[in-house]
Amino acid sequence: MSVVDSYRRRGKKPRPFPTVAPLDVRVGDSTVTTYTYGADLFEAMLAAIDGARRQVLFETYIWKGDAVGERFKAALAAAAARGVEVFCVYDGFANLVDSPRFLHFPHSMRVLRYPVYAAGWRFFDLRRYGRNHRKLLVVDDEVGFVGGYNIGAAYATEWRDTHVRITGPAVSDLKRTFADLWNLHRRRRMRPSERPLLIETPSSWEPRIRLHRNVPRLWMFPIRGMYLEAISRASRNVWITQAYFLPDQDFVDALKQAAARGVDVRLLVPLKSNHVVADWISRGYYSQLLDSGVRIFRFRDAMVHAKTATVDGTWSTVGTANIDRLSLTGNYEVNVEIFDERQAEVMEEIFRVDESNSLELRRAEWEARDLHRKFTEAVLAPLRPLL
Repeated sequence: MSVVDSYRRRGKKPRPFPTVAPLDVRVGDSTVTTYTYGADLFEAMLAAIDGARRQVLFETYIWKGDAVGERFKAALAAAAARGVEVFCVYDGFANLVDSPRFLHFPHSMRVLRYPVYAAGWRFFDLRRYGRNHRKLLVVDDEVGFVGGYNIGAAYATEWRDTHVRITGPAVSDLKRTFADLWNLHRRRRMRPSERPLLIETPSSWEPRIRLHRNVPRLWMFPIRGMYLEAISRASRNVWITQAYFLPDQDFVDALKQAAARGVDVRLLVPLKSNHVVADWISRGYYSQLLDSGVRIFRFRDAMVHAKTATVDGTWSTVGTANIDRLSLTGNYEVNVEIFDERQAEVMEEIFRVDESNSLELRRAEWEARDLHRKFTEAVLAPLRPLL
């Protein structure tokens, strides 16, 4: 499968795709800024790190050792050198291909490498097998970032993803999210780089912005329930953008039931993702979705990696969790849930722009697909529960 993925990428040059400029929305005492282009996001993140005075909490799944990755490493090291507390977490498995030189950090930075194999001798403890798939940044208790973007040059210009920047009371929840994972997985020796990260209870909170965290070690997976509850309440529209759509049958049934009661249900996925297996298995759900009236759009010319949804013009989510078993019942993930009409309007605008760069899958086209595609869908169907 890796060979097929490599072959599909061979000779492919990135093409431009439409995006929406960063948009600010006031939600209570907080502000939410939505980014759909990596270069814009990275400049905002680096500016926040450069302006840090007390503390930086940085967490990512993939951290490429390229020019963009080096910029982030240099900015974090510079912050630590001027006396800022810098805590970093990255996933060891996702960065196996990075050079050891790049992953060597100054002692002034406190860095946690989430282990490639975290179960130790507890081979049968499924709670210890999840990857750390989260991407977030918190600076000085004042600004936080969370969403689908990994760190690297390709993500700056070649991938279509979504991230949000949050200021105000909601930032404290992002800080707690980082601290809980750090304290759960740090080594217990009390060296400065491994000491616990202490947090204070915030004096206020923003009820319209909620953080949902999947924590495999605690067998806690609220993001799936968040999605299902929002879909079950929908009366007007459910618009979902997903990089890898590999749901369980309950999730599929929720979408079908929403469409059956007249809800405008739309799913936007990559025309060709960076994982051919995900594409082939995802297509196994298309027949029943199309039969129930769900519209499926396939994003062209670039990898759409966003994990977002908006419902009824009032509810939205942006985060790190894909709609698949690994994200919803396996990995460490974080999604922000926002109850705000203006933010939902922004997410609908972004969806329409993405839809303008997509091909809608029609029922006749789907039924006319070749035998090879039908064969791969059938052969890979048993893998659905594993992915």
